[in-house]
Amino acid sequence: MQMLPPVLEHMKAQGHAVFEDGDYNLNLFGIRSPSRDSDEFDDAFGCAYKKKGAWIVEYWPITTDPGKKLLEKPINKKGAAILCPGQYRGVYRIDKHSRKYLALCQRDGPVTVYRDDNKDSILDMDESNKQTGMFGINIHKRNGRGTKVRASSAGCQVFKEVDDFMRLMILASTQVEKRGWDTFTYTLLDQWWGEHESLPSV
Repeated sequence: MQMLPPVLEHMKAQGHAVFEDGDYNLNLFGIRSPSRDSDEFDDAFGCAYKKKGAWIVEYWPITTDPGKKLLEKPINKKGAAILCPGQYRGVYRIDKHSRKYLALCQRDGPVTVYRDDNKDSILDMDESNKQTGMFGINIHKRNGRGTKVRASSAGCQVFKEVDDFMRLMILASTQVEKRGWDTFTYTLLDQWWGEHESLPSV
């Protein structure tokens, strides 16, 4: 039996489901960095899957947090949404983000978020200020150009590079085509390795 990639071993150790059966059975996950800078694409999005029976793991830079602009002026009166770590089983589906383009959208179940309501630029993840529901926490590409998150995320998982996002969507479409499964599970993890260690890609 083929060994799991380290990231999937970690997911399993955390009690999360890992999809090992057959090709293009996608394991989608985010890894949140320890930084609390709200305007950087300093997190990672990963996809682990098998192709011809061999594991492949791909990583891309994203933000798992709202940008500075929408932290300071949240669109929800309860505060900006910051997705809580955890596994969201079968919650995502290919659909139009903001009625504009195809992305992975929260359509089939709730997620849990922290509500940061003090309107400063620091990400606050208060265990006493959580909310669960349908908030449109989608997985999509950034708005515009530049190096900062700004208003690209109000709590969504947002790709820094358009080409990376398009690669994810190709993989998602391939799962639908080859496996017939049109919903996706997303697992958000906190970074678990040390500052001077490398990303556990293989």
